[in-house]
Parts: sequence; C-alpha cells; structure tokens
Amino acid sequence: MVKDVENGGAPGGNGLSKSYMLAVEDTDFLLRDEMRAFRFGLEFAKAELTLRDWGIRSTIIVFGSARIPSPEQVEAAQAAAQAPEELERVQWMRGQLRYYDTAREFARIASERGGAFAPRNRWRDNVIATGGGPGIMEAANRGAADVRAPSIGFNITLPHEQHPNPYSTPELTLRFHYFAMRKMHLAMRANALAIFPGGYGTLDELFEVLTLQQTGKAPRIPIVLFGKSYWQRIINFDALAEEGAISPEDLKLFEYADTAEEGWESLVRRGITAMPPG
Repeated sequence: MVKDVENGGAPGGNGLSKSYMLAVEDTDFLLRDEMRAFRFGLEFAKAELTLRDWGIRSTIIVFGSARIPSPEQVEAAQAAAQAPEELERVQWMRGQLRYYDTAREFARIASERGGAFAPRNRWRDNVIATGGGPGIMEAANRGAADVRAPSIGFNITLPHEQHPNPYSTPELTLRFHYFAMRKMHLAMRANALAIFPGGYGTLDELFEVLTLQQTGKAPRIPIVLFGKSYWQRIINFDALAEEGAISPEDLKLFEYADTAEEGWESLVRRGITAMPPG
C-alpha cells in the first residue's frame, strides 16, 4: 500500500493530496515537461479566441528594432547629456528617430484606410499588430492609438522582461511563453508585412515569412521594407540571386519604401484593399 504522506502516513483520512486537485488547478502538473503539448495548445487557443471575440480577421504586421528611440527618449537623453560620448549618442538617436516617426504615421494611415475601425459583418481587417514592445513596435501601436483604432501587441516572456508598450489596446495585448506560437499568430492572419530597420529578431521574422512565401507554404502577401538605404546596405539580395541561392523572381516578394505614404501605396498596389470607415 502506498503511504499517504499528506495524512501523516495513514491511508485514507480526511486530508487531501495534490492528486485530488482538479487538473486545471494543479500548476505543478500543468508545468510538467510531459504537458508541453497541452500548454502549446492553450497558448494558441487563448490568443485565437481573444482575437476572434474582437472580430479580428486580418492584420498588418509591423516589425522593427526595439532600440529605435521615441521622441520623448531623445529629448530626455538630450537634457541629460554632458559628456562627449553622451552627446554623440543623442545625435545617433536623432538620426534613428525618423524610423519611429514613419512607423507611427504608417500605422495611422493603415488604421484609417485599412478597415480596422468599423467591423463589416462583425469582422475587422488590416488591424495593426506588433511584437508589443518598445521602439518600432511602440511607434506602430502608437500610430493606431493616435486615431483611436485598435491594435495588437503579441508580447513575449524574456529573461530580461519585455514590458508591453502603453499604446497597444489593453484587451488585445497578449503574452506568450513560446516563440513558435507567437510567430504563428503573427503570421497566420497577416494581410501584409511592414518591416523597419532592425536586428536579429527583425531579420528572423523577415526571412521566415519570405521563406514561407518562396516555398508556397503561405499565401503571397505584400511585404514592404522601410528604409531602402538601410536594407540595401546590410543585405545584398541581388547577390543572392546572382549566386543562384534564390531565383530572380524571389526579388519580387518585397518592395522598398522611405515614407509612410509610399509604404501604404505599395501595399495597396499589391493587394491590400483600402476600406475607409463608414
């Protein structure tokens, strides 16, 4: 007979062990390695049902660096700068600010013209969605908030906690443990991608979506890379085609833009339907 430790060693009795708890209440059980598949499913379902309840059918995903400063950060750095290296960093920040401003303006335009405002037959289309953090993500959520449109923040739990920015719609600000599930939700209802300058995370998201489209595993959607000089400096796409690593046709999977209006026009020209509110 198995000893009942919870009851002082006596089998039976009135004390209850954790085995008697409902499965949904037993966090030790839910967090076992063997339950990972179920946790994966829960992360999928919570985000899916939240977005469905809000009637969100499609999104425009905005990617970019979390390190791009906001106007407020630039002004604070300027006020505090004294040493030459601090003043030099402020100048760098001012140079990066144009990307924040463009992302904010683009999200405003997309929210006003893309169908995020008014549900049609209960569904909202082309809702701005980001990774939910600072930098370009904040700028895009802020642009939607500027015109009182809903926007999504797909946040992620990191060793150094990434807090959600204050501009994504609170009821649409989600947090994931699994990068793979977050990536899936970012991609699965995307009508378009707007990619701003960024680092490893941005490149990861960009090349994942390009690969899905190149291989036919996902439908073709318009992709626009903001900051032509940046992208052409860090990635030689033409060289990939010249070396036979990709097809020349693969270079048509994306276009460049330098302004918010150019970016929106690129998306509309290649399939996004402009749907003004009303």
